[in-house]
Amino acid sequence: MGLHPAVAAVRRGVRRVLGPLEQGSTVLVACSGGADSLALLSATVFEARRPGHRVVGVTVDHGLQDGSAEHAARVVAQMAGLGADETATARVQVDPGGLGVEAAARRARYEVLEQVREHFGAAVVLLGHTRDDQAETVLLGLARGSGGRSIAGMRRRFDHYARPLLDVARDDTVAACLAEGIEAWDDPHNHDPGFARVRVRHRVLPVLEAELGPGVAATLARTADQVRADVEALDAIAQASYDALAGADGLPVAGLRELLPAVATRVLRLAALAAGARDSELFHVHVTALHQLALGGINGEVQLPGHTTAYREDAHLRFRATPVAG
Repeated sequence: MGLHPAVAAVRRGVRRVLGPLEQGSTVLVACSGGADSLALLSATVFEARRPGHRVVGVTVDHGLQDGSAEHAARVVAQMAGLGADETATARVQVDPGGLGVEAAARRARYEVLEQVREHFGAAVVLLGHTRDDQAETVLLGLARGSGGRSIAGMRRRFDHYARPLLDVARDDTVAACLAEGIEAWDDPHNHDPGFARVRVRHRVLPVLEAELGPGVAATLARTADQVRADVEALDAIAQASYDALAGADGLPVAGLRELLPAVATRVLRLAALAAGARDSELFHVHVTALHQLALGGINGEVQLPGHTTAYREDAHLRFRATPVAG
């Protein structure tokens, strides 16, 4: 019997990411115990043998469910059984604050993954997001009116992270696990309609498939790739403009007025982040307000997340720390 097509699809995605790495690199695989991440880990162990890469499997315990510590221990044993050279588990404290549980858990997860990556000196961290995850992200972005950046979906590569399975369907990761005899965990949160992503997965996408025909998820994922290219081009132009305009006095209003709105708003976003605004909470409404402030459409100040305030002075847009109320 030949290699199962689903196993081949997962391995192909991993091979594309591992190919450029130097021989003997350390590869970190984030593993929840679900089909996506277990299929990813198994494929990574297989593809890492020839170039001699060291595979480290890591699972993050968010402490959001009863028995989460015991589940993390099972995942560690499973990762070792699949051939990971080393395994690690980390417990994080999820503080929803104003972000909500999903966003807070994601932020805590990436913070600890970065710490683990630095500890092991990993060249790359592999994440198990699939084509279906990408489609859901695009739909959520459309529903929230989040603009091109959100519709562009999840990035294939960023910093030390990569998503090898964005061309692989979720059904294929399940099939790959079945073909390899891997028992995957079904996270109860994946069936909780209290989460918007779950409603999109189980209610919205099936209706779209039924009414518009099969292949909607693949089409949405392809749209994300196309929009991503445009977004990255605009981001590069904006970075160059920001580098040219930014100075000790802030951003000159006259220079901002000469930029196209799509570039100017990106420049303002970069300036806000450099001043200390929180990326995860800096939304379109904040950037639009900054643009209006710069152009004179509004007066006064703009309060930004991260205790940062923007204001106009001497024909420049400037930022300062927001005073803490006493």
